[in-house]
Amino acid sequence: MNQSNNLIEVRDLAVEFINGTQVQRVVEGVSFDIRKGETLALVGESGSGKSVTAHSILRLLPYPQARHPVGSIAYNGDDLLKLSEAKLRGIRGNRIAMVFQEPMTSLNPLHSIGKQIGEVLALHKGLTGKAATTRTLELLELVGIPEPHKRLRALPHELSGGQRQRVMIAMALANEPELLIADEPTTALDVTVQLKILELLKELQARLGMALLLISHDLNLVRRIAHRVCVMQRGRIVEQASCEELFHAPQHPYTQELLGAEPSGEPADNPVGAPLLEVDDLRVWFPIKKGLLRRTVDHVKAVDGINFSLLQGQTLGIVGESGSGKSTLGLAILRLLGSQGAIRFQGQALNGLSQQAIRPFRRQMQVVFQDPYGSLSPRMSVGQIVGEGLSIHRMGTPAEQEQAVIDALTEVGLDPETRHRYPHEFSGGQRQRIAIARALVLKPALILLDEPTSALDRTVQRQVVELLRSLQAKYNLTYLFISHDLAVVRALSHQLMVVKQGKVVEQGAAETIFAAPQHTYTRQLLEAAFLAPATAD
Repeated sequence: MNQSNNLIEVRDLAVEFINGTQVQRVVEGVSFDIRKGETLALVGESGSGKSVTAHSILRLLPYPQARHPVGSIAYNGDDLLKLSEAKLRGIRGNRIAMVFQEPMTSLNPLHSIGKQIGEVLALHKGLTGKAATTRTLELLELVGIPEPHKRLRALPHELSGGQRQRVMIAMALANEPELLIADEPTTALDVTVQLKILELLKELQARLGMALLLISHDLNLVRRIAHRVCVMQRGRIVEQASCEELFHAPQHPYTQELLGAEPSGEPADNPVGAPLLEVDDLRVWFPIKKGLLRRTVDHVKAVDGINFSLLQGQTLGIVGESGSGKSTLGLAILRLLGSQGAIRFQGQALNGLSQQAIRPFRRQMQVVFQDPYGSLSPRMSVGQIVGEGLSIHRMGTPAEQEQAVIDALTEVGLDPETRHRYPHEFSGGQRQRIAIARALVLKPALILLDEPTSALDRTVQRQVVELLRSLQAKYNLTYLFISHDLAVVRALSHQLMVVKQGKVVEQGAAETIFAAPQHTYTRQLLEAAFLAPATAD
C-alpha cells in the first residue's frame, strides 16, 4: 500500500471514559487509513464505537472524562492526539471538517443561515462584508439550496430537514477541507432526501477532491457511496474490506448478520374478518390566520379527503415523507386531533362523540410511538407503565393486573422480573418492547404503530418486526402501520397507502404496489429505499 496516499493513519486507537473510580474502555485497538479523495465508511450498530472513533480525529470527546491510553492519529506528519489546542484549532473546520447527525441541534436557532456561514468564513479565512456574502451565496448554491439570496436571512426553523443538512454541509465545505467527516448525516431525513444528500456528497467529493469519512448504521447508504468499509462491533474493527468485497462476500459473522438484518418475510396470514375501521373523506385542516383581527386567510390541508376500509386481522401500511400527513391521519383516527369526515370503528361512528363517550373505545384502540424513550415516563417502573391502562379501565383485581403485566412482558420477550426497573435501564429495542407490552396488555382490536422501528438499529428492527408479526398472527390483531421505511412496511403490510401532502396518491394490495408501482412518487420512494422493481429495459 502506498503510504504517501494516506491522508489520515489511525493506529491502535483506544478510548476510555472515566466516571469517578470507574474506567470504561469503549474503543480498543482500532487501526485504519483514510486515503486522499476516497470515501471510507465506519459501520456498526449503536454503541459500537463508530462516532467515538470519528470524534477522536478532531478531539471532540468530553476531555478529561475521555482519554486515549494508547494509539495515534497521524495527519501531515503530526499526531492529532498530541497536538496543542492552538494548532488543532487551525485544523478543525479548516483542513478537517465535520457534519453532524441532527442539523437542528448543530445550528444556532437565533442566528440567520447567512450569519452562521459568515462566522466560519471570518474565523478561518478572514472574510467579512461583501466578500463573505459572495462566498456564502456560492456555498449555498454549491449544496443546492434553491434561491440562495432569499435564504441568507432565514433562521434554521424556516428550512426543511434536508435544507438544514445542506446548510451544515455548506458550513463544513466553507474552507475546502481535505477531509469531511459525516456522522450519520442522513439518519433524521426521509429516504428521498437521504438519497439527494448522498448524491450531493458524492458530487462535491468528486468536484473538490476531498476524502470522506462516513459514519452510518445504514448499509444501503454505505453501499451507494463508499470505496472501503470498516465494520465495528463493541469498540473493535471486526472486518475491513473494499465495498464490493464486503457486500458480495462478508467474512465476519457480525458483518453477515448486519447484511442479513433487512426486515423480510411475508405479512401474517390471518383469517380476514369484517371491516374493523372505516374512514370516509377524512380531513384535518389547520387555519392560517393573518392580520390584526387574526382572520383565517387559508388552510394547511394536513389530511385532505382520505378514504379506506381496514379489515380485522390485516395491516394497512401508510407511507410518505415527513409532512405528508401520515401521523396527523393516525392521531385523527384515534380522535386525538379534531377532524371532519366519518370514522367508524367496529361499526360505531366515532366522529361527533365527546371525549367521555369515546373513552370506552380507547381500550380497543392502542398506540405505539416512534420514540420509546420519550413515550415512557422515566418516573414509573416498567410494571407501573404496562399496568397503568389496566388501572384506568378498572380491569381485574390488583393481583390479576400484576399477572396480566407479567404475561404481557413475557409475550414481548422480556424477563418479567425486570418490571421493577425503570426505562433508562433498558436498550432502545427493549424500551420499544415495553411500549408494545403496554398496548398489548389491554387486549385491543387495533394498534396504531407510528414509526415504531425508525429509532432502532437494523438487527433490532428485524426482531421487533418479527415480534409484531407473531403477535398479530396469535391474537388476530389489526395494525395501522405508519412509516417512511419501506422495507419494514413491506414485511408487515397487507394493504398499502401512499400519502403525499395530505392526499392519497396510490392505494391497494401492498404486494401489487411493491411489484408494480403506478405513481411517480411511489416509484421515487421505492427507488430511494433500494426496493424499486426491476424494469424490463
